[in-house]
Amino acid sequence: MKNLRTDRILDFQLGDRLVRRDETGYLVDPFDWDEELCRAIAAEEGIELTDDHWSTIHFIRSYQAEHGVSPDARFVFAHLAKEKGLNKKEGRLKFFELFPYGYVKQACKIAGMMQPRAWSTG
Repeated sequence: MKNLRTDRILDFQLGDRLVRRDETGYLVDPFDWDEELCRAIAAEEGIELTDDHWSTIHFIRSYQAEHGVSPDARFVFAHLAKEKGLNKKEGRLKFFELFPYGYVKQACKIAGMMQPRAWSTG
């Protein structure tokens, strides 16, 4: 885990539990994630989750669990393309319909990933 400044860790109250997030809203501990928290973070981002959002989020989380790292954005675009019967370009465009501020800024945050240091956005 990267060095965290405790003055930049924010407590987020969700029902009767307290969740720690960094100053930009990413989870400090990805194991705190659940679907209730996912909906709350999505609401903060102005996103009402649809089946396509959930499919994308579950793909990101499954990839993370299987490989020990979050998927590169292009894998997520390819997942959407395959699932929706689209070509690669259309899969990327569909992704940005779902998460208009992008892979790192919205999708990873909503999916409960820690904030990446650097990332390819495809």
